[in-house]
Amino acid sequence: MTAQQPIRKQVDPAERVRLLHQLERKLLWLSAWMIHHANHLRPNRDGLKVGGHQASCASAVSIMAALYFEILRPQDRVAVKPHAGPVFHAINYLLGRQDREKLSTLRAFRGIQPYPSRVKDGAEVDFSTGSVGLGVALTTFGALVQDYVHLHGLGRADIPPGRHVAIVGDAELDEGNIYEALLEGWKHDIRNVWWVVDYNRQSLDSVVPDRLFGRIEGLFRDMGWNVVTLKYGRRLQAAFARPDGDALRRWIDDCPNSLYAALTFQGGAAWRNAVLADLGRVDGVRAIIDPLTDDELAELMTNLGGHDIETLTEAFRAQDAAGDQPTCFIAYTIKGMGLPFAGHKDNHAGLMTKEQMADFRRAMRIRDGHEWDPFEGLDATEAELRAFLDACPFATPLAPEGRRLKGPSVHVPATFPAPRVPAGRKFSTQAAFGEILAEIGRGHGDAAELARRIVTTSPDVTVSTNLGPWVNRRGIFDRHKKNDVFRDAKLASAQRWGMSPEGQHVELGIAEQNLFLVMAGLGLAHDLHGARLLPVGTVYDPFVNRGLDALIYACYQDARFLLVSTPSGLTLAPEGGQHQSVNTPLIGIAQDRLASFEPAHADELAILMRYAFDHMQKPDGSAVWLRLSTRGLAQPERTLDPADVIAGGYWVTPPAPGARIAIAYQGPVAPEAMEAFATLREEEPAAGLLAITSPDRLHAEWLAARRARRTGQGRAASTIETLLSPLAPDAALVTVLDGHPAAHAWIGAVRGQRVVPLGVDRFGQAGDIPDLFREYGLDAEAILDACAEALLPA
Repeated sequence: MTAQQPIRKQVDPAERVRLLHQLERKLLWLSAWMIHHANHLRPNRDGLKVGGHQASCASAVSIMAALYFEILRPQDRVAVKPHAGPVFHAINYLLGRQDREKLSTLRAFRGIQPYPSRVKDGAEVDFSTGSVGLGVALTTFGALVQDYVHLHGLGRADIPPGRHVAIVGDAELDEGNIYEALLEGWKHDIRNVWWVVDYNRQSLDSVVPDRLFGRIEGLFRDMGWNVVTLKYGRRLQAAFARPDGDALRRWIDDCPNSLYAALTFQGGAAWRNAVLADLGRVDGVRAIIDPLTDDELAELMTNLGGHDIETLTEAFRAQDAAGDQPTCFIAYTIKGMGLPFAGHKDNHAGLMTKEQMADFRRAMRIRDGHEWDPFEGLDATEAELRAFLDACPFATPLAPEGRRLKGPSVHVPATFPAPRVPAGRKFSTQAAFGEILAEIGRGHGDAAELARRIVTTSPDVTVSTNLGPWVNRRGIFDRHKKNDVFRDAKLASAQRWGMSPEGQHVELGIAEQNLFLVMAGLGLAHDLHGARLLPVGTVYDPFVNRGLDALIYACYQDARFLLVSTPSGLTLAPEGGQHQSVNTPLIGIAQDRLASFEPAHADELAILMRYAFDHMQKPDGSAVWLRLSTRGLAQPERTLDPADVIAGGYWVTPPAPGARIAIAYQGPVAPEAMEAFATLREEEPAAGLLAITSPDRLHAEWLAARRARRTGQGRAASTIETLLSPLAPDAALVTVLDGHPAAHAWIGAVRGQRVVPLGVDRFGQAGDIPDLFREYGLDAEAILDACAEALLPA
């Protein structure tokens, strides 16, 4: 059976609901027990609280049971509310996709992660979540990428397009990136997206203000979303239909969130007193509540839509039949529903005590030693439940290889030609990037398939980051064909901005979070859609920081892309400190699953671009970051060894054996370093000049070599150790880059040598390059002063 043919045996609706309630009950138990086991039954060697979110799991149990056991199809992709991770793992356990032994490893070393992780929890996780709000927004861009893949004819024929679903904690909607994504989604007319909001009205510290969702609902509608509010379950709706039931409904509608939460925690007697205090003289209301015991009244008053399987499944099916309009379901729930601290404002990180768990165990009819049994304590038989689970649409395999698909690698030509620069003309790495990509965009020869698979994107800086020539050749992507009005009117313009489903550039508004989320979606297309895409995103280097959370999130998912950040540093002289970056080289060194480079010349860039498109496709590869500049430099005539450039550094002028000093430079400060080096050689003819293309790669390989030596591989050596080996053991190094000097300062630890690192460690200002380089100590004179300092006796 394929994803196109999920078949479910016809089951009586009442029987189906009965079995769903049984599975809902089991999810509540398993999620609570996983967390309890992690905190109370596993050895705790360091005394730290292990933690977990029993209350947050409980509020999402019914929503997730309805989705996974009744509604979702195999081709649908889901971002699970971070704090509901244990519910997700329990679902996979019941579906036979998670080992029983693994359930007991929640939050343990090499065990189940606190929040669902694609890399560490395995193929069942579609989108990593945990960085609040980002997983929600990614479903929007995942849907956009799915449209791109299918409109370009790259999708697999055996897997139809699916829906992108986010199970959303209501406090996640405080995150600003949610609304940036909503606006961008509206621009791109995204379809097939559901956000199901677990509206328990409690956040980490407090109860959510009343009527907040009245505002949020309006925002969704303004962005073209359908909004479905699921406030009351069937029992409450039946009560409202009785004489004077409308008075009870108005009372609940007007009940402040904080009071509702408190009454839920207090129980049936408190509910009775509160209702009768206001409605005790209303005969119909008395007729509704007087016959009920306190426990029955508590059950009635907490019968919200998000805990009512029938209400949930009917709403989901109705919207499924209505079409592909993006939809927000606001499902009213109670945080901690079914647990002893339901409704209490402090329950976010609350854990059941051992005594409370013992009571809960008895209520769930779980025998000692049978806590992990999949069907323990349920009324339905194992045979009934297994048959029901096997027939769930989501239980159908997505593909023979599972939910993690395989996108074949794309051929990358052996070399990328560097732009031809006439003698005497200066050229920047940013301009070279634009020319190299535009040449690939011609799609000639063995670059044809590579050109077809590249997707570019930029947050409204397409032209100013030199993507214009590529866009002119490949077009802008849009689900609908839109003509270039200027071109139709025969008005002169260097840019041709026609949009169509065949375009290969995704134009974004100025929101860097969206850039990195789009890159994440594009960079996971091989896993999620079986179609290999090669995303290239451009952004001004200082504004990487504005989207840093989303960049880290994309890397955490192991999304593959090429980030080009340009212009960078003080070298963007007249733009002033707001546009001049300082810390980005340090981010490049520190960020996992991101190989960072800063070439100085066009020939280095051509090598690194070719490497990036190949490296991002390798199983052990990663995303790649190129930090570029607008400063034009004279281009040397030479032949470089690509391996040296990729490894992170090479000698422009090798030092003589036993040399006392060397100068190392990175990026567009090359002219100043070369000028200083020429002067230095007059007194120190043995000195060397080192070009650093990647302190990140040098540092990473050095750490790897040290780890290898600690494990007995005594001959392991790194590139930086090999590069420095000709220098005298007490030789000095002067390093310089247009960025924070700490990016190079670590080099002194490689052999215990003295390093004088030059760079920028404070906000810049407007000016020209000579003034700024002199002020911030990057000019040739400052480099020579540093050399003199480095050669002084210790």
